Amino acid sequence: MSKVRKAVITAAGRGTRMYPATNTIQKEMLPLMDRDGICKPAIQIIIEEALESGIEEVCLVVNPTNYPQIKQHFRPLTNEEIRLFKGKDWALLQSARLQQIAARLTFVVQESPEGFGHAVYLTHEWVGDEPFLLMLGDHIYTTGEQKRCARQIMDIYDRYGCSVSAVQQTPSELLHLFGTVCGERIAEQPPVYEVHAIYEKPTIEYAEKHLRQAGLLHGMYLCFFGMHIFTPAIFESLKYAIDNDLREKGEFQLTSAQERARAAGERVIAFEAVGDRHDIGIPFGYAQTQAALALNSVYKEQMLAALVRALAVPQKQVPEPFRQD
Repeated sequence: MSKVRKAVITAAGRGTRMYPATNTIQKEMLPLMDRDGICKPAIQIIIEEALESGIEEVCLVVNPTNYPQIKQHFRPLTNEEIRLFKGKDWALLQSARLQQIAARLTFVVQESPEGFGHAVYLTHEWVGDEPFLLMLGDHIYTTGEQKRCARQIMDIYDRYGCSVSAVQQTPSELLHLFGTVCGERIAEQPPVYEVHAIYEKPTIEYAEKHLRQAGLLHGMYLCFFGMHIFTPAIFESLKYAIDNDLREKGEFQLTSAQERARAAGERVIAFEAVGDRHDIGIPFGYAQTQAALALNSVYKEQMLAALVRALAVPQKQVPEPFRQD
């Protein structure tokens, strides 16, 4: 069984739901204070989780617009910047860290928005005949466990040696946001399932009929957590879709390729990740991400104190939430 050495991180989305912030900065480059108290772009936090979990090489799928921004971020300090940061050891350490990351990075450009599945397929030559970890460039993960979420899924792969999808119990009203699976529970601590069906963003009616999971509370389903380990079989399924122009809403989707590979005999395991996913690609998700990181950071006590003070002040007028349809 091959070890998981490589990670693919898709970062080719246009970030339209974060406009106008994404007018000048791509969503993957939006700043967040990480658990160590250092302010970093989101994509760096995601890459660091992969590397800290044992990944050796990372491929970023980018678009023509964000490629220069992301690549520039991992450059060395200029002579002027070295003078500016003189005596600031923390900054020099961060610069050295960026160089270490850069040495492990490969970029693949998705020239036009052809879908999530197409973005993943573009990495097939780089991945080669190896299993790989797939992460999303707009999802940050937090956990109270010692093992990061990426390490959790890699441990499950090491145990079963097949394709693995991290999932989380999710209420039916959110099914329209996530790919959903069901199957037979085969292990506990964490719960592990032999997947029998995979469906992208089902309706509640479809899920009630086809995706009910034994052992879960009524109205709860196993939905994708945004982290997978695939074998090269996924590329065969994606190639079939691309060669036959099997698009969904104009794009090549990954979930359908997963189900096609599973139906053709590819074993797929799902496990309930211990942690939380945070989507920085929507305004409230971005705010929620920063709060979660702060509450898991070296500034946890200060963050809690600030929240207590904020909650103690009565709000005279609260604006209506802005809807993005």
